Amino acid sequence: MKSPLFIGGGRAFGPRPRDYSFKLNKKVKALARISALTYKAKDNKITVLEDFTFEAPKTKNYIDLMKNLNLSDKKTLLVLGDSNNNVYLSSRNIQGVKVVKASDLNTYDILNAETLILAESSVKVLETILNK
Repeated sequence: MKSPLFIGGGRAFGPRPRDYSFKLNKKVKALARISALTYKAKDNKITVLEDFTFEAPKTKNYIDLMKNLNLSDKKTLLVLGDSNNNVYLSSRNIQGVKVVKASDLNTYDILNAETLILAESSVKVLETILNK
């Protein structure tokens, strides 16, 4: 390493790895989540379905469900009340689809998706989370 005083020398105060993250209060996060859900609800981008399961993890089942809802070409977020492995496995190979549990729902996922599909059980879980 050469001295920074010489021509072609090193950099005097080179870049250092830094952590640019910052803490956000829980109440602010909750308010952002509520605002994002309200925004989607005003635009009629939220669909609530009865709780459903697939007998086997088949992508075709999920594609048929999306075609019935006319959502096959849209970026969708499917929110489940509890983890349903068959639904997750059926949808993970489809581009533009994300499946999350209601307890793991965040603001970025809500705003990133064009449409939200909520299972009935997820609505109850979201009510308890958002009313804290």
